[in-house]
Amino acid sequence: MSRSSEQQHAVQRVTIIGAILDCLLGFSKIIIGHLSHSAGLVADGIHSLSDLLTDLMVIVILKFSGDEPDEEHPWGHAHFETLGTVLLGSILIAIAGAMIYDSTLSLFDSSELLIPEWPTLLVAAVSVAAKEWIFRYTLKVGKDTGSDLLVANAWHSRTDALSSIVVFVGIAGTMAGITWLDAIAAIIVAFIVGKIGWDLSWDSIKQLVGTSLPEEDIKRYQDIVMSIQGIISVHSFKSRAMGSKSILELHIQVGSDISASEGHHLGDLACYKLHEECDDIGHIIYHIDTYNDEKIDPTPSYELPLRSDISGVILSTLDTIYPGIEFYRLTLHYQPQTIDIEILLYETDILKLQAAGYSNEQLIELVTAQLEQRFPDKNYFGSIYLAAGCAK
Repeated sequence: MSRSSEQQHAVQRVTIIGAILDCLLGFSKIIIGHLSHSAGLVADGIHSLSDLLTDLMVIVILKFSGDEPDEEHPWGHAHFETLGTVLLGSILIAIAGAMIYDSTLSLFDSSELLIPEWPTLLVAAVSVAAKEWIFRYTLKVGKDTGSDLLVANAWHSRTDALSSIVVFVGIAGTMAGITWLDAIAAIIVAFIVGKIGWDLSWDSIKQLVGTSLPEEDIKRYQDIVMSIQGIISVHSFKSRAMGSKSILELHIQVGSDISASEGHHLGDLACYKLHEECDDIGHIIYHIDTYNDEKIDPTPSYELPLRSDISGVILSTLDTIYPGIEFYRLTLHYQPQTIDIEILLYETDILKLQAAGYSNEQLIELVTAQLEQRFPDKNYFGSIYLAAGCAK
């Protein structure tokens, strides 16, 4: 479930570039804003430095989330990234709230402000261009690598670009005499920022609490499993996301007359095809059924006797006719409420029993009677088949 080294390098590279850019823009805005009388640009510079802090947080979280599974985290570390996305989305909501608060105060502030000078417009314009570029670059890498955290950080960069637009418009409006334009634009942008933060946080919270994948994804996975010849149905399908990967748990129904190894092989084929056709799948847990246990009450099957009990009755019955009889193979087909029995004896043992005067049909009747005597008042057994396997 971890990313490739190339993807991890791309994620780290874009985040470091963004951090350097935030550092340069933050100090430039604060210095120019202070010298050229723009409180808005100073505030925007502080916003850029907050981006720098989140860039550092993203680097640390992505380092942990990219680690391979270990004993303490057998499913991997992708939830570190999901948790980081919740935190980053919450930061965006907090920033939106602060922007609304400050802008509302500015809207009703009647004190006379100093008129900003032209360098503030230049710095704000450069900030808009630079942050829009890093937003698009980060968003592309985030989608290419499947990193929700990086996508969240991209939108965090977009908020800085939007706030720089607000500052630019506010400075221009103030210089033109429209002093309230800055506050109105800032409030509108703040609501957009808050909506982005909410969407990012809510989607990640749903992932942390194990919300299932979209129905269309589940249908696609089920269709892939059902394309394997020999699989009768897929049911009890559970799914959830962990980081950029999907975790699936499913029951696969196969024929009740096939071997356990063949059923397991069909399950492995289904997993192989799912991984081959879907890059988003991480872990798959499957259970092989010989009937659809989703539609029946499984309680009666818990009462059915085990192999040791059944084989003991059959061997002791045959041993009374001819001592030393052995199974070539005993196959038990468990149904929800009954067991079908397939008895294969060595060819030489069959001949010994026949020489003692018993046909296959008589042996089956004898075995059936002894099983019913051993398990009275229980209709446990369905069909019983007895035949020769091979010579010893």
